[in-house]
Amino acid sequence: MIPSVLLTKIIAIPSFSREEKSLADCLQTVLQDEGFAPQRKGNNLWLLSPNWDSSKPTILLNSHIDTVKPVAGWTKNPFEPLVEDGKLFGLGSNDAGGSLVALLQTFIQLSAQAQPNNFIFLASCEEEISGRGGIESVLPDLPAIDVAVVGEPTGMQPAIAERGLMVLDGVVRGKSGHAARNEGENAIYKALPVIDWFQKAQFPLVSELLGAVKTTVTMIQAGTQHNVIPDECRFTVDVRTNECYGNQELFELIARQCGCEISAHSFRLNSSHIDCNNPLVQRAIQLGLQAFGSPTLSDQALMPFPSLKIGPGDSARSHTADEFIYLSEIEEAIKLYIKLLDNLQL
Repeated sequence: MIPSVLLTKIIAIPSFSREEKSLADCLQTVLQDEGFAPQRKGNNLWLLSPNWDSSKPTILLNSHIDTVKPVAGWTKNPFEPLVEDGKLFGLGSNDAGGSLVALLQTFIQLSAQAQPNNFIFLASCEEEISGRGGIESVLPDLPAIDVAVVGEPTGMQPAIAERGLMVLDGVVRGKSGHAARNEGENAIYKALPVIDWFQKAQFPLVSELLGAVKTTVTMIQAGTQHNVIPDECRFTVDVRTNECYGNQELFELIARQCGCEISAHSFRLNSSHIDCNNPLVQRAIQLGLQAFGSPTLSDQALMPFPSLKIGPGDSARSHTADEFIYLSEIEEAIKLYIKLLDNLQL
């Protein structure tokens, strides 16, 4: 199985979040044709080491098969894989098809050798929306996992911490009236100091790897027509958390200080962090890699075990027009994954 050839197959099949069935069907067929017996739940597929030994620790190799929808600026067909100057263009090539095929090849090579660990390769769905039908639905069906490698474009540098996400809805209430008269309480005006609070909010615990918690108002809805004083102003806040706070803890802190009614979509997507003394991190350091904290969210947020995010490509190319990955990045990633995992003592 040639990783770059498999990636061209992946790019050619649209696989937006919750619409991954066609790609999952294709991958299942490819794996079966290669002599594997993939297990499947929904649009998630996984493989277990052929010589499974329940007395050994287990390492999960995970990346996702779903993509965002293409933005308007594409100058190429996002579903027509194209190689130019060593670059493979196509939607999902960088995020995270390169990681997916590199981790699969790593699984194949390591599973063919005697190893002190079991390996699970998992191609999961709904990562881009943190959907409940993705990795969260599969973990209860998998054997116990000791540590995970999460394939995302990091330039093959190890992210040992990752920001979490909490989405808040706020509402400020006023009183309606006629805009031509001095009456009512304008909810938009009442909301301005609250929005300003979110813009300037500072929280005492700052992470060495991830920095401070970041709160950003990203959507506002208010008013019904030009001549009616709005009696309600609703807004949405994107909260990027660090590992110093649990999401529910941070929500309660914000609710006490922000000056309006707020509610959270969920508390599921907490920040994650792996101990620097973990053997996987120590191996990465021995290989000369530079550990960092990642500002972007991945399925790490849903993993109740230590995980390291590392993969080929550049996060800055994700979700952009004419997304691409260098074929050489995939080849080098396979070599580095194997160095990272071969005979690792957990």
